Amino acid sequence: MKPRFFKLGYFIWIIVPAGLWLTYQLIGLPHVIWSYSWVDQGQGSDPFARRYYTQCRFIGPYGQIERPANAGRCAWAHFFKEEPR
Repeated sequence: MKPRFFKLGYFIWIIVPAGLWLTYQLIGLPHVIWSYSWVDQGQGSDPFARRYYTQCRFIGPYGQIERPANAGRCAWAHFFKEEPR
């Protein structure tokens, strides 16, 4: 009986690192929310007043990145690619 060196099961593990690399190439690395700025709409007198965010600051592998809020909201995490210097 001949040994089977090219059995599909021997190479199935390659899917995980290839998928991680492809994700990194397409959308970048994750950064989490660190701080934000918002328009005060009565938070001093009403702690349940809705906040309208204006700026979101994220931290991650590429340092701090500040972006304007999307429709007055900040996501908890955002993916960024490294910007060329």
